[in-house]
Amino acid sequence: MRIFRAFLLPVLLFFPLLPLAAQSSGTAGQGQARQSAIEIYRIGRNMEARNRMAEADVYYSEVIRICQDEVSRNAATRDTYTAITWALNRQQKYAEVITWGERGLRLYADEYRVVETMGEAYFYLRDYERSLIFMQRYTNASPQGERVSVAYFFIGEIFRLTEKNRHADIAYTTAVRLEPGIALWWFRLGSVREALGDYPQAVEAYQRALLLNSDYREANDGLARSRNR
Repeated sequence: MRIFRAFLLPVLLFFPLLPLAAQSSGTAGQGQARQSAIEIYRIGRNMEARNRMAEADVYYSEVIRICQDEVSRNAATRDTYTAITWALNRQQKYAEVITWGERGLRLYADEYRVVETMGEAYFYLRDYERSLIFMQRYTNASPQGERVSVAYFFIGEIFRLTEKNRHADIAYTTAVRLEPGIALWWFRLGSVREALGDYPQAVEAYQRALLLNSDYREANDGLARSRNR
């Protein structure tokens, strides 16, 4: 599972990243009283994108603390539930994502940022049926959402893992059309096309993966196989 998450590292760049906040003592909670949980979360993503995982986790924990405090004071907003589910998802606490997401959606049924995050959590819990429901709910309701390409990638993953390769082809194709710069996504598209026997299209997808990452051994192997068929 952690290997799969490592493949998704480029997805970190989907969220706008804020510059690091000034800190008086080097902790996430001090000197940041005026910052929202979402702003602090984005700083954590910045750290994670730089492979500074321990520091990122400090920020994510601070997000969770702030959000739980807002809930206890009856001061929670839709951003509260969005931020806490994001942070818990980054900490791979997927069951807690579901718990907090359900609470949030009972109050804000149209908070589709939470919907998408729950789709991810269900995916990592290997509940592909529920993951698909949430991802499709997100893409249908937020076709211009900032995570819509990621949602289509997860939909493709679900169909690939459940051996529905034609559906996976459609989902991956949509994902790479929306965001063409991620080698893994092109590789996955090539792999399902190869499985379907659509070798010329598989070659094209593998080539696109290699243009983005010339050292992608699996894509190179897939390209060779597809060319030989």
